[in-house]
Amino acid sequence: MGVCLWLFRWYNRAVMFRIVSLIVLFVVAFPFGQADENSDRYRKQCAGIIAAKGQAESDGRLWRLFEANWEYRMIASPEAATWRGFPGQNHRWSDLSLVAIAEGKAVARLTLKAILSFERAKLSKANRLNYDLFRRNAEMAVERQQFPAEYLAINQMDGLPRDVPSMIAMMPAAKPKDYNDILARLGGVPTLVDQTIALLQEGLSRGIVPPKVPLRTLPDQVTGHLHDGPLSTPMLAKFKKFPVTISVEDQARLTEAAKAVYTDAVRPALKRLHAFLRDEYVPNCRETVGRSALPNGLEWYDYQIKHYTTTTLGPDEIHDIGLREVKRIRAEMEAIRKQVGFEGGLHAFFDFLRTDPQFYYETAAELLAGYRDICKRADPELPKLFHKLPRQPYGVIPVPAYIEKSVTTAYYQPGSNDAGRAGFFFANTYDLRSRPKWEMEALALHEAVPGHHLQLAIADEIDGLPEFRKYGRYTGYVEGWGLYSESLGEEMGFYTDPYSKFGQLTYEMWRAIRLVVDTGLHAKSWSRQRAIDFFKANAGKAEHDIGVEVDRYIVWPGQALAYKLGELKLKELRTRATAKLGDKMDVRSFHDEILWNGALPLGILEQRINNWIAEQAK
Repeated sequence: MGVCLWLFRWYNRAVMFRIVSLIVLFVVAFPFGQADENSDRYRKQCAGIIAAKGQAESDGRLWRLFEANWEYRMIASPEAATWRGFPGQNHRWSDLSLVAIAEGKAVARLTLKAILSFERAKLSKANRLNYDLFRRNAEMAVERQQFPAEYLAINQMDGLPRDVPSMIAMMPAAKPKDYNDILARLGGVPTLVDQTIALLQEGLSRGIVPPKVPLRTLPDQVTGHLHDGPLSTPMLAKFKKFPVTISVEDQARLTEAAKAVYTDAVRPALKRLHAFLRDEYVPNCRETVGRSALPNGLEWYDYQIKHYTTTTLGPDEIHDIGLREVKRIRAEMEAIRKQVGFEGGLHAFFDFLRTDPQFYYETAAELLAGYRDICKRADPELPKLFHKLPRQPYGVIPVPAYIEKSVTTAYYQPGSNDAGRAGFFFANTYDLRSRPKWEMEALALHEAVPGHHLQLAIADEIDGLPEFRKYGRYTGYVEGWGLYSESLGEEMGFYTDPYSKFGQLTYEMWRAIRLVVDTGLHAKSWSRQRAIDFFKANAGKAEHDIGVEVDRYIVWPGQALAYKLGELKLKELRTRATAKLGDKMDVRSFHDEILWNGALPLGILEQRINNWIAEQAK
C-alpha cells in the first residue's frame, strides 16, 4: 500500500532505528577497533575543515565535508553500505551499544559544527542547495537527540526479526568471499541480539516502551526463524541454491559452515530474544497508544511531523486537512456507487466490495500475475508523462511468509546500480480475501511505476550530486510522489473500470484518514478502537488491513502523514504551473524537474518549481 517500509529499514537502524531516511546524519557507531579508527579519522577531518575556514576554496572544502561524512556513515552503518554497494563492510553489523550510540550523537554535533563553519554566500549557486540540505539534515540530527528513540529498537514493523533476514537476502552471493561475508554476519547475530535486548531493557527501566497491543505478533516473528533443520530458516536461503560460480567443493564447505553457525550461534540467540520478548518485554509494554503518553511526548510528536512531512504544520492543522479530504473523497465515492447502480448506502457498498467473490483471486499465483500484468501495461505509458526514464529494472514478488501477517498490503525495496540489484515491488499474498482486485491498479502504480521504482531508480542515476543527496530520502517527497503517481493512472489509461477507480479513491481515502487518525492517536488521546472505527466508517478496506494499518500508525508516529501532505503539495504545484504557463506547460518537463534533482523537502521543492515556472514563462 505504498508503505515503502523496506526502503527505510536499514537506514532506520543507522539513525536511531525508526527515524526514517538518509536525510539525517548517522548517529550510531560500530564495532570497536574499526569503529574507533573511523570515528577518529572523521573527527580529524572535521577539525581540519573547520580550521581551514577562510583559507581554502569554499566549494572544495564543502565537498570534502560531504565525502568525509559519507565515508563515515557507510562504515558506521555496514547495512547501509551493503545496500549502496559501498565496499568492505558486508561482514559487519552496526554497533547498537549505548556507548556507540553516545559516540554517534557526539559525532552528529561535530558535523553540525563543521557545516556551520561555511559562509553560504561564498558558495556557488549549485552548492548553496547542497549546503542548505546538508545543514538541515545536521540540525535535524542534533535536534533529535532530545528524544530517546534508541530505546524503541523493535516493534511489529521493524527490528531485528525482520532486518536480519532482509539484510542477508540483499547481500551479494556470487563468490566464496560473498558467502564468507554472510557467514560472518550470521556469526554476529548473537551480539546484535544482546545489544538489542540491552536497549529494550533500558527502555523498560526508563518507561520508554512502545504500546503493547501492536506487539502481539512480535514473538511469533522470531519463532518463524527457529527451525530444527537449519536450511529451513529464511536466513540460510542462499545456502540452498548456489550460483554456478561456486564450486561443488565450496558449496559443501559453505553449507556445513552455515548449518554450524545457525545451530551454534544464531538459533540460541534468537531463542533468547524470543523468550525475552514473550516473557519480559511485551507483557511490560504500555497500555496507552499515543506518543503523547511518553515523557516529552507531544514535543516528540511535533518533531516526528516535521521530520517526516518536511513541513511546519501542527497536529491540529493536519487533522483539519484530513477531515476536509475525507469529506471530499467520500463524495467522489458516492458518485461511483451511483454510477455502478448499487442501491444501498456507501457502507453497504463497502461490504459488497469486501465480500463479493468476483473481486478476489483464488490463489497467490493469480494475484501476483495480476500485479505483473498491470506493471507490464504501465511501462509503455511512461513516455507520455516523462522525457527521461531510468535504466534500472524491477520485479514483482511476494512478501516473505515470516512477516506477511503483520505487514500491510505491499511495499517497495529499492535497487542499486552500484550493488547490481534490481528494485522489487513486494505484494502481500497472505489472506487473499483481504486483497481485492479493485485496489490493484492504484497499488501497482504507487509501488512500481510511475511511483517508487521510477522515482528511486532515477535518484540512483543522477550525476553530479553528492552522495547524501543522491541517496537521500525525505518521506514527504518520496511518499507524496507515490500517492501522486496513483492519480496519474487516468492519464496512463487505467481506472477504466469504475470499481478500479473506486480502488484508487479508496487508497486516496486511506491516506486522508491517516491525517485524522495519526494526529488523533498521538495528539488527541484517541484510543485504538476509535481509530479503527473512523477507518471503517470511511474506507472500503478489509478489517485485517485496517487493524494492521492502525497498529502501524501507533508505533510509527508521523510517518503516515507524509503521503497525503506530499501529494497535496505536488498537485498544488502542478495546478499552479498549468495555470501560469497555459499552452507552455509540458507535463513531461514538469515531472522531470521534480524527479531529476533528487528528493527534496517540500518547501525547497516548491521554491525550485516556482523558479522553473518563471523560466518556462519567459
